Amino acid sequence: MLKQIAISDLQVGMFVHKFEGGWFDHPFWKSKFLVDDAEKLAAIKTSRLRAVVIDTDKGTDLTPTRSSAAPAAPQPAARSPAESRIRSITRRTAAQLDNPQPITLAQEIETAAAIAEQARERLGKTFMSARLGKALDVRKVEPVVSDILASVRRNPQAFSGLMRCKLKNEDIFRHAISVSALMVALADRMKLTGPEIHNCGLGGLLLDIGVNYLPQWADPWVGGRRQQDEPIWQSHVMLGYRALQNDDDLPQVVLDACLFHHERIDGSGYPQQCAGEDIPLVARMAALCDSFEFLLTGTARRPALDPAAAVAELRERSGAYDPEILRLFIETVGLYPVGSFVVLASRKLAMVIDEDREDTLRPVVQAFYSLEMRERIRPHRIVLAKDTDNERIVGIADLAGLDLPADAQLRELVFLSACRSAVNA
Repeated sequence: MLKQIAISDLQVGMFVHKFEGGWFDHPFWKSKFLVDDAEKLAAIKTSRLRAVVIDTDKGTDLTPTRSSAAPAAPQPAARSPAESRIRSITRRTAAQLDNPQPITLAQEIETAAAIAEQARERLGKTFMSARLGKALDVRKVEPVVSDILASVRRNPQAFSGLMRCKLKNEDIFRHAISVSALMVALADRMKLTGPEIHNCGLGGLLLDIGVNYLPQWADPWVGGRRQQDEPIWQSHVMLGYRALQNDDDLPQVVLDACLFHHERIDGSGYPQQCAGEDIPLVARMAALCDSFEFLLTGTARRPALDPAAAVAELRERSGAYDPEILRLFIETVGLYPVGSFVVLASRKLAMVIDEDREDTLRPVVQAFYSLEMRERIRPHRIVLAKDTDNERIVGIADLAGLDLPADAQLRELVFLSACRSAVNA
């Protein structure tokens, strides 16, 4: 029987059927579970929830008279291999993650590049195993997530900015690594626990593992991710999910990220047309991170979007995404993410090269072109939050018809030159 009770009446041994509150009022991935130890009980009682619905058929009921003696907590169950694995990773990186030293984007970029290269090598081996029909060894890519998180903690924009602006990135690896970095940054913004952040990053790396099981003649990474027929493309979700299920130690949230990341809040997604709360929280996060990165990638059907235009597109599709997670995602990447081409009030064109941690609405930009003179100008850095000339962003730039390199090439040139100038300053 289902029964709503106050948080203060919750006891060890009760089965929580539903939380009376939002996703962000409590720290749990699942809303249905047995309160089997004092740690879970304390986490619920210190949350922002005021009531829960319990299922008395699956757990203990509320007794009419409460005993003054506290109920004895059952002995904790033995840790599963997955829990032991996550604890091992958490211990290995705890000192680095608990005491991050914030640094500038330019200072972090070299380390971020090394992490990206290591991730590419590890993913390459994992993806090749998948293509050859071999069993996946997820342990080989797990350490990459801790490295990405450490980079994001030192500078939230460096790693994603590098992946967004550097041309020499193979699509299949760039997408996986970029989504992982966004998942980690978003989870960190949502103040999830260390193991939960790790699982988000791991889920991001493996979202599209099923692409490797698609017919080789329909390689979606040549000329665009989705150039083949839609039914063939959509099959990558179940192919990837089944492959990951073979790893008995893999956390369920990683499987959920893979299976549900193409579902949408309004029920318009696939493969199961899930909607609303039927979509796990990690998959709601993955839907945004994956969609954002996809919009930045050009296909045979449509050109790549500017990062700021991609954010605007997600906002227009707001009914498809969890509104609270969308808000936090935009806070994470910014209205004008690194790599966005913008028009300034002075009629200069510039590219966003870093965020301003004290004023995220006014990022750091690199000006490179004058619309008044219709010519390139000497590149120079402008910290909009501190500019005395009241310089500001007035819109997203349209570079069509200007004597400038292609967008992707220009983005890399501006980004890397800005980083070099900052290091040499």
